[in-house]
Order: sequence, then structure tokens, then C-alpha cells
Amino acid sequence: MLFSNDRVSVFALPVSDTDNILSVESGTRYRDAVLLNIPGGEAWVFDYGVIVFWGVDEDERLSLLHRLKIQSDIISGEHQEHFRFTVEGSEIKLQQDLITLGMDASLQRLAVSHALAQSLKLNDYEQRAQETIIQYAHLPKALATTGKINLSRNEIASIRGHLFSTKSDIFLHYGLLDTPEFFWEYPEYESSYNATAKYLDIRPRVELLSNKLNVIHELFEMLADELKHKHSSFLEWIIIILIAFEIVMFGAQELKALLF
Repeated sequence: MLFSNDRVSVFALPVSDTDNILSVESGTRYRDAVLLNIPGGEAWVFDYGVIVFWGVDEDERLSLLHRLKIQSDIISGEHQEHFRFTVEGSEIKLQQDLITLGMDASLQRLAVSHALAQSLKLNDYEQRAQETIIQYAHLPKALATTGKINLSRNEIASIRGHLFSTKSDIFLHYGLLDTPEFFWEYPEYESSYNATAKYLDIRPRVELLSNKLNVIHELFEMLADELKHKHSSFLEWIIIILIAFEIVMFGAQELKALLF
């Protein structure tokens, strides 16, 4: 295939924009990816919100994204990565962001695209998990220093909701970081995927993400214990007040009996 240039561009998109692309543009589907033929190159659109352009000129790329009303901050923001590629030799090689393909085959480019798309999606998960940990890092410090978290029950419940939302959203999509099902049908291209995944450190990063999710889970459990403690303390105070009220009422009745 003749390409306009030697660039590979990867963009993360909202899933709604991905659905828009697939509803407007026709292409060939391979499991969770769709091939779009574009003047000068090709694009692979993944169902979970990533598009990978091979050899597509910037004008054509921006034309497609703008035609589909993709937000400009997605196009110019941090949710993108760029590489170069060439076709020579017999084996795939990756070094200094240069992808050397061993063959001019669209399915090998799809295999590489799977790893590129996973890497970009993993960036988003890593950032979200890290931001969540930093945002609430003061809570265990406060608990260690003062023995309590100086927040109301509603505030603790709200933080637990945010932690649960972050953790569950990542877990719901965690499977996309596994080896794609595409290679069940085309195992001959899995080595290209593995080479790209190794270059991008996907497996170590997935393990690191798992550790971050464990930290978020521990924060969630810590707040759950604190919420239970506050609730127990609240019930204890109610019981104490009720007992005190009973004592006062009993004392008042006894005093009334003595006086009258």
C-alpha cells in the first residue's frame, strides 16, 4: 500500500465520538476494531475510544475529525501519541519511536495498532488513578496523626462514591488491556503485538496500575471503617442521651412523689 507519509498518529476519543465515526463512516470490522480507508493511508477505530492513523496526511486526518465534530481539545490535547514507520527486513522492530514492519500487511498494522491503542488508553487510566490517589493522600496522614478523619458522614460518603466510581470504571474496562481476541483468529500476527506491547511497557504498566487500584481500594475500605465508626459513635450517643433522659424522667417522678 502506498502511504502519503511515514507517520502513525494515535488519538483517544470519547466512546460517543467513536460511535459517531462508525455510524457515519463505512469500514471493515475485525472484532473490536474497524478499518477505514482514507486517502493516502488508513485508520483503525477501536470500540473503546481510540483511533490510529497510518500514513494519513494531517489535512486528511483533521478533515475527518472535524467532519465528525470531534472536540478540538482532543485533537490538540494530551490524548495522543505519534510514531514513524517503515517497511523493510523480515521482522518487526521498534526503537526510538520508529516502527519497522516486516511486511506491508494491513493485519500486521492492526496488530501493532492494538498495542498502540491499549497504551494510550492505559495512559488515561494511569493518570486518573494517580490523580485520585494524590487528591485523597491527606486522609491516611490525618488518620495517622490525629486518629480520626475530620469530615462529616456526608463528606466521607461523597469521597467513597468518587473512589468507587474511579475504581469500578477502570475495572469495567480492564479487560481491554489483555491480549485482544483478534489473535484467536490470526495468531500469526500476535508476535507483532507482543513486540509492540513490550516496547511500550504495557505489562509492567498494567501491574503498576493494579497496585494503584489496590491503593484506591484501601482508601475506600479505610473510609468505610471510619464511616462505620462515626455511625457507631452516633448510635452510642443516642443511647446515652436516651438513658440520661430516662434517668431524668425517673428522678423527676420520684421527686414528685416525695413532694406530693
